[in-house]
Amino acid sequence: MIDLYTAATPNGIKVSIMLEEVGLPYRVTALRLDKLEQKQPEFLRISPNGRIPAIVDRDEDDFAVFESGAILVYLAEKTGMLLPREFKARSRVLQWLMFQMAGVGPMQGQANVFFRYAPEKIPYAISRYQRETRRLYEVLDGQLAGEEFLAGDYSVADIATWPWVRRYYWAGLSMNGLDNLQRWMKTVGERPAVERGKNIPEEPKLFGGADEFSLRARNMLA
Repeated sequence: MIDLYTAATPNGIKVSIMLEEVGLPYRVTALRLDKLEQKQPEFLRISPNGRIPAIVDRDEDDFAVFESGAILVYLAEKTGMLLPREFKARSRVLQWLMFQMAGVGPMQGQANVFFRYAPEKIPYAISRYQRETRRLYEVLDGQLAGEEFLAGDYSVADIATWPWVRRYYWAGLSMNGLDNLQRWMKTVGERPAVERGKNIPEEPKLFGGADEFSLRARNMLA
């Protein structure tokens, strides 16, 4: 049994999708980020950086794994699924996984912050991170011109990247001119495991309107 500690964010959704894809039994603990539950001592013992997602593998002496990319690789290796064993094919998948972890996630995350949440709108910061995220999307689009999925076959690289790209609009971005990326986004999104996993846990309702939501979001970034 896998215990999944998560929230309805792109990084959290990666792991619920992965668990649905590989068919491992799991239990969900949804953390309230606005209540800073991810900073509590009991969670920090699992995830020292105080970020979701994290898992505890109860079948492996309560082995804990934090960082979404590391969790995807752990689950792939545990099940022998979605990460090739042949070393060149494996390298290709890991390259695109690292592209998401080091590029798409951080850059789009900053675009989200400055476009949506920052108490002061800083045009240079908004433009800088939107441009860089768009550039990364164009890299993805170019790769997908010759491949159905990012590294050939469907893999952890696609699982890691899809939850971010599907929220392009939240960073104020457009998908215009990215036909290959749009095709890929639809193909991945129609997978039954993705349909299930993207809703685990359910997204919070925006009680109190946009202003209260933005305030809570800023508090979550602390």
